Amino acid sequence: MTDIEHSDIPTAPGDNDGQRALTEPLRDDIRLLGGILGQIVREQAGENIFDLVEKARVESFRVRRSEIDRADLARLFDTITTDDAIPVIRAFSHFALLANLAEDIHRERRRAVHVDAGEAPPDSTLAATFAKLDAAHLSSETVREALRGALVAPVITAHPTETRRRTVFETQTRITDLMRFRERTSLNADEMAEVDVKLRRQILTLWQTALIRLSRLRIQDEIDVGLRYYEMSLFEVIPQINADVRRALRSRWPDANLLDEPILRPGSWIGGDRDGNPNVTAEVVRAATGRAAGVAFAHYLRELEGLERELSMSERLVAVTPALDLLAAESGDESPFRADEPYRRAVRGIRGRLTATAAAMLDELPASGLDLGLEPYGGPAELSADLETVDESLRYSGDASIADDGLARLRDGVEAFGFHLSSLDMRQNSDVHESVIAELFAWSGVHPNYVGLAESERVELLITELSTRRRLSTPDAEFGELTAKELAILRAGAEAVRTFGPGALPNYIISMCTSVSDMLEAAVLLKEVGLLDPGVGAASPSCPIGIVPLFETIEDLQQGAATLTAILEVPLYRALVSARGNSQEVMLGYSDSNKDGGYLAANWALYRAELDLVEVARASGIRMRLFHGRGGTVGRGGGPSYDAILAQPPGAVTGSLRITEQGEVIAAKYAEPRSARRNLETLLAATLESTLLDVEGLGESADEAYEIFDTLAAASRRVYSDLVHDTPGFVEYFETSTPVAEIGALNIGSRPTSRKQTKSISDLRAIPWVLSWSQSRVMLPGWYGTGSALEEWAGGDPDRVATLTRLYETWPFFRTVLSNLAMVMAKSDMGLAARYSELVPDVALRERVFGKIAAEHERTVRMYQLVTGNDSLFADNPGLGRSVHNRFPYLEPLNHLQVELLRRFRAGDDSDEVRRGIQLTMNGLATALRNSG
Repeated sequence: MTDIEHSDIPTAPGDNDGQRALTEPLRDDIRLLGGILGQIVREQAGENIFDLVEKARVESFRVRRSEIDRADLARLFDTITTDDAIPVIRAFSHFALLANLAEDIHRERRRAVHVDAGEAPPDSTLAATFAKLDAAHLSSETVREALRGALVAPVITAHPTETRRRTVFETQTRITDLMRFRERTSLNADEMAEVDVKLRRQILTLWQTALIRLSRLRIQDEIDVGLRYYEMSLFEVIPQINADVRRALRSRWPDANLLDEPILRPGSWIGGDRDGNPNVTAEVVRAATGRAAGVAFAHYLRELEGLERELSMSERLVAVTPALDLLAAESGDESPFRADEPYRRAVRGIRGRLTATAAAMLDELPASGLDLGLEPYGGPAELSADLETVDESLRYSGDASIADDGLARLRDGVEAFGFHLSSLDMRQNSDVHESVIAELFAWSGVHPNYVGLAESERVELLITELSTRRRLSTPDAEFGELTAKELAILRAGAEAVRTFGPGALPNYIISMCTSVSDMLEAAVLLKEVGLLDPGVGAASPSCPIGIVPLFETIEDLQQGAATLTAILEVPLYRALVSARGNSQEVMLGYSDSNKDGGYLAANWALYRAELDLVEVARASGIRMRLFHGRGGTVGRGGGPSYDAILAQPPGAVTGSLRITEQGEVIAAKYAEPRSARRNLETLLAATLESTLLDVEGLGESADEAYEIFDTLAAASRRVYSDLVHDTPGFVEYFETSTPVAEIGALNIGSRPTSRKQTKSISDLRAIPWVLSWSQSRVMLPGWYGTGSALEEWAGGDPDRVATLTRLYETWPFFRTVLSNLAMVMAKSDMGLAARYSELVPDVALRERVFGKIAAEHERTVRMYQLVTGNDSLFADNPGLGRSVHNRFPYLEPLNHLQVELLRRFRAGDDSDEVRRGIQLTMNGLATALRNSG
């Protein structure tokens, strides 16, 4: 962070002269930003703190070069005062944040180099995908059937691993803009100096802004955080991509009539996911749907206001269609100043009707509203029809270039976002449904002890209840707190559907779904609030909300196909699926399956479950859409989305998928238009390829590969369970060697760290489980058990090793599993993990558990290298290698300071300063590791 630092940024091992030349701009950016930060630390925190930061930085590099022992660096902080520790932590945390920024800019730089050279950029793009589709010579019939009902939906969740405050985020965005301007604009020396002054101003602002919140986020805050990405990028990018994809598909297969609806439609869990979150209430559901709609209306009204100014054409100079003339007349605009401006009068009338619509739906009118006393729209289709009238008239008069600008963006936006903006999923645990149904049945006299019934008896009772339209309760019925709250939430959901349309709340997800009764209980509850109509008599059953089972544990995944088969055999439920276009969504839980059985076993359980579910869908004649509940980290199903989608089994991606976007990944992907477009194109590209091309690559050897992985998964799970579930004292080791207990105090989310107040690993949420292992640099959920499984199966047999190598080279699933494993292991550090293990008071427990972890770590790295032929964990991800060597020595002090402050806190120093210091280290490490939770 000083001038000395300029020669200290290391070169990644293996980089040749050409690679060093390509990465030199990144090193320059890090030097510039680090140098400015260093000056600010010296001026703001004082010479003593600056010297301490410098010493820690230099010694960290010496540790990395094996010039000193890690314990020597740790001793630097043994006697540091908490008051001194906090600015040191902040200095290294800010460097991590600025390093992220520099790396993001460098990725943009590399893409630009490829594009300028006429090459495909290093990331997968739609252009490359369409080239593959062209080469496949697909028929119109094949494409039409494959893409029927196509949908790609990134679903934003409120999982609390995005630790940055909005203020910090916005300051970082301004720094990014200045760095881009600095590089892409020809500046003389004075102009460059002026930009650097502005950079310094922003970094100074960053230094003087608190990194962590004083209070925990409320769900209302999280709703607003999720909605901010629409103004940042999604309003601009999603309509563009939808239009581009539709145009590209229809130009290739003009007679296929493809994509009647936009393929890319976003979703959200924020405010609808109440599984284990007592803070979700009926009022929160109303706020989530209402605020989302308010953002959509505000955007449309602003765009219309701009169009009204833009479309100044006079009827004395251009001809318009009769429909446009009528639209202008219906606006009621009698201003003499617009008498000869039909487009302005027409758009003004559209603004007036949309304002009336907003007034009828929202609690608060958007700023650009225009009250003309007109009738509200009956739905987005009516608004789209009026906009189409304007479009047709512009084209009629030769103004297609004008129609293709702002008006086209608005039309595409209305088509994608409707009046609801994004689809809110509702989710609740099956245990809660069971409790609510039991109380409803008892109150209404249906059955006094529903919980005591066998599964077959439950199913029979639920089917009987679903055969009638009668309600189980009355408006004045008095229930227990849980039942009353659940019914109120469901009624709020029904109100949202009536107000904003079925797109506002299209899915009801059942967590821990294990049986037919779990799904039918949700159906009865939806009937209770008027959303499900059983279709008595000649009428067919219908429900605007899809009932979605979520299979989470490994056992649930293994039984998922049987559960789906059984529910489809229930005539009323099968009729509901038919009414929804023969479409059934199934959600797969990545986080809990990993926590349950470990990395390799969970990944294989998911793959096997998808194979079985695909077969059920084929046999029953339904169209299945999978919803992937992936987290930001490899331990929670994360990793590159393109590779993950291509690694799905055949038939699992039938033109449609939904996928959760969680934690700091959301900001990394959607904070600005360029990254948003790149990431959304990647989702679409992978979806199209997985749907229309054979990407599995196994051919006739599939059965052999599946059998091998059945064996590997069983072995991996056995080793994982031996550690996590069967080792005496493991929970104590986990709680004392990681900051899991302290994570609950970090004000980064609205929900508790555990579903229940127990010390069971199964009840702990996956996020703190993964975040804790990440902070302590073990990264256990992303690899443990894999090395033993590979070693046990292959042994010393060269033929078996060759078989694994062949599968790695030809099978996207296995290649992705090992690639993600390498990525997460590259961020682990057993030396630092050993420092955390010293926090465990029981020496025997410490040695027993850490000994297993360290041995398995060494074994997994060795087997990865043997199977892949790679001599480094960075072999297939050199960018990660550069990142590690650029920034990880700066993380070393954060880990040592976290260990020291945890030691003090647990020894009884629970001062605000120590708590704050611990939270700051968590923030800094989460920022630097990027996909830590």
